[in-house]
Amino acid sequence: MLMSRKFLKVKCGKCKNEQVIFSSPSTTVKCLVCGEVLAEPTGGKGTLKTKTATAMR
Repeated sequence: MLMSRKFLKVKCGKCKNEQVIFSSPSTTVKCLVCGEVLAEPTGGKGTLKTKTATAMR
């Protein structure tokens, strides 16, 4: 089975910082600038708490 895992460029809703995260995170991902939660693990694809700017391969 081929999984569709990607890197995502997301923008923090609080400080507008952009950073690259994995689409299937194993831990909670926080903004490197302000500490706002950007994504949480769910056992598969992560739950995004912000908007995705770009999907990368």
